[in-house]
Amino acid sequence: MSDEYKSCCHAGPAEPTAMRSTAPTWIIVVTLMLLFLGFVYFDKHGGWFSAQVYAPYNTADQLESFQPQSGAAAAVAQGKKVYESVCGICHGTDGLGKPGQAPPLAGSDMVNCAGINRLIHIPLAGLNGPIQVSGKDWNMAMAPMGAALPDDSLAAVLTYIRSSWGNQASAVTGDDVKKVRAQLGVGPLPLTREQLLKLPE
Repeated sequence: MSDEYKSCCHAGPAEPTAMRSTAPTWIIVVTLMLLFLGFVYFDKHGGWFSAQVYAPYNTADQLESFQPQSGAAAAVAQGKKVYESVCGICHGTDGLGKPGQAPPLAGSDMVNCAGINRLIHIPLAGLNGPIQVSGKDWNMAMAPMGAALPDDSLAAVLTYIRSSWGNQASAVTGDDVKKVRAQLGVGPLPLTREQLLKLPE
């Protein structure tokens, strides 16, 4: 048997060779769609690019420009700013007061009363000694925190207090504060509960 015949008839199966092939188009399309949907979900639920967080204000000056510039809304906005820096330390920015320190202003009968005379006296003169606010006893040592404020600023604070946290009472004007300030004179002593209740409401 010739060598040529042996090599032809007894050769084993041919060795496989690696060949390049492309992925099916549908796999690529599905993968891209899944990636796209994943990015959309992340964008909506991740919060990184949320307009509620990052827009429309870029600076404090820009935010300030959107605040009300005149009228009752401006007075309330100004009153809130002054309240939070002067009164909120003790009474809380939520108006709920602090146990053992200051009574709540939210729902307070002293705040929601029809008259404003007594209410204006408190920040102008201060308040010392025991007092009852909305049925609860407090022992006060409140300095005249509003005495240094201009009439319009104190009026804005009191208007803010009387219209926030569920309170629904009338506004206080700068003329109202000016009138009470003139009655008190210079350097009035802090009021007691008895003195406060003797005043017209």
